[in-house]
Amino acid sequence: MAAPRENRAVFRPERSLTCQPLPESATGPKPPAMAQSEFTLKLADDTATAALGARLGAAARAGDVVALYGDLGAGKTTLARSLIRHLVGPNTEAPSPTFTLVQTYSSPAFPIWHFDLYRLEHPGEARELGLEEAVDGLALIEWPERLGAYLPAQRLEIRLSYDGAGRIARLVDFDDWSTRIDGDWR
Repeated sequence: MAAPRENRAVFRPERSLTCQPLPESATGPKPPAMAQSEFTLKLADDTATAALGARLGAAARAGDVVALYGDLGAGKTTLARSLIRHLVGPNTEAPSPTFTLVQTYSSPAFPIWHFDLYRLEHPGEARELGLEEAVDGLALIEWPERLGAYLPAQRLEIRLSYDGAGRIARLVDFDDWSTRIDGDWR
């Protein structure tokens, strides 16, 4: 496998991806060596975050895991909601699973499981939520760090952080997402 190549770009939902350097401090720590590739996007607002979610929805398939990292209010649920609506329908109510811990959806292609693990105290509690059953569908996992060693090895990590009024999204591919998303960013 070739060494991972770092890409940085500004995400403009109405246009294709264009590269623009970001300061090193905006990209955070490097991913572990086993990551396939990394791509960093500057998201101007919630609309750009939602557009990224829709783009990911277009590339998603059964068996995928999307791990959503970020502080409270960083855009994890906004991105997940847009991805769900892309697959299920634009008028789908997709509430945050903060209190229910998991919401499930039926898309024409596969089931979608949206987990919010913020309230978990121990990684083993995820079994009670149906994490193991989600392998046949798409698993969207907010606060995946709560899973510890239970976090699936094959996944797309999306690390959202604040950047003034916008956000930085760092996509770290531990699967084959980089070949499925617009532009083959391997």
